[in-house]
Amino acid sequence: MLQTWVRAVLARRNGGRVGFLHRSITSLTNQVDQHTQKALKFALAHRSHLRSQLPGSLSELGSSLHCNLVVGGARRFCVVVENGEDLEDSHVESESGGSDKDKKVKVLYEKPVDFTRVDVNLLPTVLIIGRPNVGKSALYNRLIRRREALVYNTPDDHVTRDIREGIAKLGDLRFRVFDSAGLETEATSGSILDRTAGMTANVLAKTQFAIFLIDGRFGLHPLDLEVGKWFRRNAPGFNPIVVLNKCESIHDGTGSVAGAAAEALMLGFGDPIAISAETGLGMTELYEALRPSLEDYMIRVLNDDSQDNSSSQDGNSGEDDESKLPLQLAIVGKPNVGKSTLLNALLQEDRVLVGPEAGLTRDSVRVHFQYQGRTVYLVDTAGWLQRTERDKGPSSLSIMQSRKNLMRAHVVALVLDAEEITKARRSMTHAEVVIARRAVEEGRGLVVVVNKMDLLSGRKNSELYKKVKEAVPQEIQTVIPQVTGIPVVFVSALEGRGCIAVMRQVIDTYKKWCLRLPTARLNRWLRKVMSRHSWKDLSAQPKVKYFTQVKARPPTFVAFLSGKTELSDTDIRFLTKSLKEDFDLGGIPIRIMQRTVPRKSGNSNSTSSQFTHKMVERTLSDKRTTVS
Repeated sequence: MLQTWVRAVLARRNGGRVGFLHRSITSLTNQVDQHTQKALKFALAHRSHLRSQLPGSLSELGSSLHCNLVVGGARRFCVVVENGEDLEDSHVESESGGSDKDKKVKVLYEKPVDFTRVDVNLLPTVLIIGRPNVGKSALYNRLIRRREALVYNTPDDHVTRDIREGIAKLGDLRFRVFDSAGLETEATSGSILDRTAGMTANVLAKTQFAIFLIDGRFGLHPLDLEVGKWFRRNAPGFNPIVVLNKCESIHDGTGSVAGAAAEALMLGFGDPIAISAETGLGMTELYEALRPSLEDYMIRVLNDDSQDNSSSQDGNSGEDDESKLPLQLAIVGKPNVGKSTLLNALLQEDRVLVGPEAGLTRDSVRVHFQYQGRTVYLVDTAGWLQRTERDKGPSSLSIMQSRKNLMRAHVVALVLDAEEITKARRSMTHAEVVIARRAVEEGRGLVVVVNKMDLLSGRKNSELYKKVKEAVPQEIQTVIPQVTGIPVVFVSALEGRGCIAVMRQVIDTYKKWCLRLPTARLNRWLRKVMSRHSWKDLSAQPKVKYFTQVKARPPTFVAFLSGKTELSDTDIRFLTKSLKEDFDLGGIPIRIMQRTVPRKSGNSNSTSSQFTHKMVERTLSDKRTTVS
């Protein structure tokens, strides 16, 4: 009787097919009637007895009763509940809307994988390697669909020196791609090329896939063979995808591509793919070569992390906290002041190349990390210099890229050299003043970081150390009067001292930069401020109807005036200073505009309001107005 009942349950759930475990995975059951629930509950209660009586796969009924196929959106995955769960209680609890936190559920993902919905931190990583001047940066720009990496034809020099990271978008594929410096295996120990090769080896140890790029115009170069040996030595058992670049000129049907491909087989990494990073030729073949491996890797990662991801998603409230939005921080300054060392100290890893050579950084390296639950994007820029006619090639491109990154940043960290300050007996040079004023004119938050304070340590330099800490903030306020209360942090990036203080000041400045004040509070503040301001002529005193904030990032306010009398430059400076003192808005630019509201007349309707902008000094940007 018992066997007949169980077989009837199996037939009802599987449409008369045998093999409950793998049949239930291929068919979906959304509802179970009352009789089926009773039968399953009875089978669960007597599973030990059933294992001894039922033959074959039916003896595994106790464990197979807990596997159901779930279809969600475009993905298919199997939800497996571990033994010991009561199926009827689980079904009733899900119908009543109860919590499933106490259940151990594992999600098994299957192909195809939608890479566009995968978390960025879980995406696979692909490293582009090769000898110098084979088009690695051009392929990097093609994959991320932006011109971020510097590209310049320099056979005798290396343009790329640091590791750049970006999100590649190749069709519907998404992965993290790294652009590396050109490899020369016979570089002198301790040289720049030797240090860049060491950084590439460190990144290669952490990546899952690699693209070995060679120049298809010249075929297999002896340096390519050396890079192949270096690759096997640093990543044994790792087979990269060999790609022939710059094939747009030899893809003419004469057999040149076939000859270059035959030579590339000598590397022993498989058949190469002919592409052109400059024109986009061969991107479809590269997509077809990458997708199977990337998809298999993503399925493994998603299946391993499915339980952790589900628990983390349950804990998210779904509300967007403005204070936790990503922060763009640009580290700028003159060459050889320790910008790259400061970035490595903040990340606590050797992410960018450092050394005593001036102008070592050429590309603006953008990396991200988590600080107190907030995503921070750090941009290490090249040394800021005034562009001259002599600056051509990579140095000229570096200057332009640094200026673009300053305009994209939310907060700018201006790095100064403490040793240079003591020698020159002044806090900022002309170039550093230009950087600070450009940041203020663009409406960015500003934090000044005085680096290399370790050179002033010791008993002999104790007095000099105190004088520097006292004089620098005062002099900075003198040379940059547009913004009051600029935070100054004294650090030693080489020793890692002061990094936490830097991030605290950056976060505090960013919060002020995003601050929004309610109109009611501003008008109460305005009445108190206007009453204590000394007016030269009370009859000519401007009548401010109300004061409101129209935007943040940076804070921008509008004063609505009645009558023809406008606020003078002195009045605007007084309001700006009062705002910074009363609401603690030091270190960020504040903009105040005026709007004159004409009086209504009985014969004609009121016309549109007119904006009147006041600014103390002329700025370089025609889109922004800065007041002091």
